[in-house]
Amino acid sequence: MDEKFTIPLSPEKTPVKMRTEEEKKQLIQRLKRVEGQVRGIQKMIEEERYCVDILVQVSAINAALKKVGYQLLEDHTRGCVTNAVQQGDGKETIDELMKVIQQFSKS
Repeated sequence: MDEKFTIPLSPEKTPVKMRTEEEKKQLIQRLKRVEGQVRGIQKMIEEERYCVDILVQVSAINAALKKVGYQLLEDHTRGCVTNAVQQGDGKETIDELMKVIQQFSKS
C-alpha cells in the first residue's frame, strides 16, 4: 500500500454534526443487508455454486458498500470539513479528506 495514502484511525475525533437517528437507521440497514449478502455468498461457496453467480453477488456487495461509503464521505465533507474550513483549520482536514477520497476511489 502506498504510504502517503495510509490514513490512521482517529478515535479521539468526533463528528461535528451527529447523525440523526434516521440516518443511522438507514446506514445500519444497508450494512445489515450487506452482511446478509456476505453470508449468502458463503453458502453459495459451500454449495459449490457457479462462479459467475457468486461474482455477481460480490459485485452487488461492492456496490452496496460504496453507497454507504459515499454517504459517509458526503456527511464528512458537509459537516466536519466545512466546519474546519470555517474555523480556519481547513488545510489539515482537506488534506485528510483528499487522502480518504484517493483511498476510497482505489477500492
